Amino acid sequence: MNLFSITRPARLRMIIVTSVVALAAVATGISVQATAAHASPGRAAGLAKAAETGGIKPVIVLVHGAWADASSWDGVISQLTSAGFTVYAPPDPLRGLSSDAAYLHDFLTENPALAGRPVVLVGHSYGGAVITNAAVGDPEVKALVYVDAFIPAQGQTVEGLLAAVPGSCIGGNPATTFDPVPYPGAPAGSVDLYLQPGEFPGCFASGLPAWEAAELAATQRPLASAAVTEPSGPPAWATIPSWAVIGTGDKVIPPAEQLAMAERARARVTEINGGHLSLISDPSAVAAVIMRAAAAVG
Repeated sequence: MNLFSITRPARLRMIIVTSVVALAAVATGISVQATAAHASPGRAAGLAKAAETGGIKPVIVLVHGAWADASSWDGVISQLTSAGFTVYAPPDPLRGLSSDAAYLHDFLTENPALAGRPVVLVGHSYGGAVITNAAVGDPEVKALVYVDAFIPAQGQTVEGLLAAVPGSCIGGNPATTFDPVPYPGAPAGSVDLYLQPGEFPGCFASGLPAWEAAELAATQRPLASAAVTEPSGPPAWATIPSWAVIGTGDKVIPPAEQLAMAERARARVTEINGGHLSLISDPSAVAAVIMRAAAAVG
């Protein structure tokens, strides 16, 4: 199976010769500084706005995994916004690890709304591999939170991590696990992989009501097969503090494998009684870990 690759378009950038934007905050006596060098025009404007508002509370960016979409974060978003956090849950293209990471990296670094704001970056499942790569080189990402997620080291693949510890309910015969579907523009050998509906109730969505598992199966977004064989790059967790939520009943990524990955990343581990979709089954517990990470770096 060929690796998925994509050539990123060149981005027009503007070097703005400005060293510091400062605002004296009379009430607090705090001076806010923001550097706009090497920023795009939109991001430079965002930096100026951040300096004017003195915004320092971390923004939470949530990244979904395969066979899901951003709505899987709904319960977590409700908890976080109620606590006063600004939250974004951008789509994960699910086309290939390097291209998905590049997409997210641009969202983080070129988005004026995030300029000058510390970010807590959260990934579920395959989304963990995406944030591991996307956060590299972005100084605004202050914390990584992995939720029932892959935490790869450089050179590792999702496929290899699934096979590292026996017991994954999707790590067996692909013919009885996935429905492969061609898609336009796919690299040679790559197809969209849909989880067969029968894999949802007792595997992917274990612990959730049958009706909810059926809805998730019907609305799933496929993962390009090239994404599972593409090696991960240098990991952001090597330099960014990390947290991990591990569902003790996860049948997709065995908890023992999650724990091994989390310990390698020196992540603060929280184990909860849940399956692979603890973000849906126990959003309060997941949100609490995210807020702890935000408090630690905010």
